Amino acid sequence: MNIPSDEAGHAPRTGRIVQIGVSRGGVPKLPVSRAWVGPLGLHGDSQRNRRLHGGPRRALCLFSMDVIERLQVEGHPIAPGTAGENLTIAGLDFAALCPGDRLCIGGSVMIELTNYTAPCKNVAASFADGDPSRTSHKLHPGESRMYARVVQEGEIATGDPVWVAPAG
Repeated sequence: MNIPSDEAGHAPRTGRIVQIGVSRGGVPKLPVSRAWVGPLGLHGDSQRNRRLHGGPRRALCLFSMDVIERLQVEGHPIAPGTAGENLTIAGLDFAALCPGDRLCIGGSVMIELTNYTAPCKNVAASFADGDPSRTSHKLHPGESRMYARVVQEGEIATGDPVWVAPAG
């Protein structure tokens, strides 16, 4: 997969993976340098509550490093992986993303955003007041984690580029 460019040669709507996170269930998701992305998510990652998390339409959870940094400035003790995300991505405007958008990652992986996540009490420790609703899409559009399904599997690594696939 090649990163598309505009007329000036710049890659539009691109970011990069800051952290890939896995756990045997629960939070935090701990960093790994590389991971295989399959139809059910990252190899080596599990969820405790499969009724609410995981499965083909929630194979991956993504969050914005830019949002995390804004939350830290507000005084929240959040860090990559503490909100339960598998991929922490810097440089993409999460407010401009919506379900149905497809993202290309590295050289081979493609995912499709399926839904905004609901705030979860299991990540309450990431917030100064213990209230995870700070990342509610309804209350704070563009500052929510997002779920994605895997369209094309493959290996990803920290630092890999992430870009919005052209429509069509």
